[in-house]
Amino acid sequence: MASRVPLIKLNNGRTIPAFGLGTWKSKPGEVTQAVKDAIDAGYRHIDCAYYYENEAEVGAALKEKIASGVVKREELFITSKLWPSFMRPDLVEPTLKESLKNLCLDYLDLYLIHWPAALKEGGALLPKRPDHDVLCVFSDVDYIDTWKAMEEVAKKGLTKSIGVSNFNKRQLERVLENATIKPVNNQIECHPYLNQKKLIAFCKSKNIAVTAYSPLGSPDRPWAKPTDPILTEDPKVKAIAEKYKKSSAQVILRYLFQQGVIPIPKSVNKKRITENINIFDFELTPEDVAVFDTFDCNGRVCWFVEAVGHPHYPFNDEY
Repeated sequence: MASRVPLIKLNNGRTIPAFGLGTWKSKPGEVTQAVKDAIDAGYRHIDCAYYYENEAEVGAALKEKIASGVVKREELFITSKLWPSFMRPDLVEPTLKESLKNLCLDYLDLYLIHWPAALKEGGALLPKRPDHDVLCVFSDVDYIDTWKAMEEVAKKGLTKSIGVSNFNKRQLERVLENATIKPVNNQIECHPYLNQKKLIAFCKSKNIAVTAYSPLGSPDRPWAKPTDPILTEDPKVKAIAEKYKKSSAQVILRYLFQQGVIPIPKSVNKKRITENINIFDFELTPEDVAVFDTFDCNGRVCWFVEAVGHPHYPFNDEY
């Protein structure tokens, strides 16, 4: 059984496990077993999204584990996200309800706006421009209007908490200025190549928890080049791992946990799923942390290039 995962208190008084399982890129044929293995290994926090197109398979695992008594619903923390082509306020509730149906749940623990940049509604998840191979057709929906609809689904009890993902400092400030329910969480790409210290510090100053997606640098991303560095294979990471008799992944995840963020590594491999969560029985020294800090190079891997040029594209600002 994995080490007991600490809980982090959110700004609405609820709690979130400080570690979770990511499901982005987990294939439908693999993700059901991965979620079952994760629950057996002690995971209680499962991160999902409409865009991943595998929520029904995640739901099959949740349903089985709850029905068999392995875990109670209230012990689980399930997140989903609203994709940019559903950001029109009237689409928020029906899209959330579709995720609930697929996940076999009555409510979510956390619902996030996946990206601040809205895309054209009513068609493909990535509605490509006819004159461009990459860029999408944009929608003029303002994420502030989407946030108001998010507040309504929270008031109805369809989700216990609401938050955002991939929002920069300026965008968070706008939400906070207009919100009657504060976002509890900002889920962002975060790993040693992109340690996000400035944005994390800002979020902490506003009592907004930070979840780290792609915490190992997403080495299996489809667009990775053969020459791209692989974080877990770096000699400095391997040396720290050897010092603690841990894997490279474990010391990276521990580094992120010690920065006060919530890592959600994705895996469908039972051994790695079990290994990844076992990071609560050791602590990196300040010297080890300093080594990890040297890796930061603004090494973002998830640029959402399809939305470049959108008025609400998040990565034009410093942080």
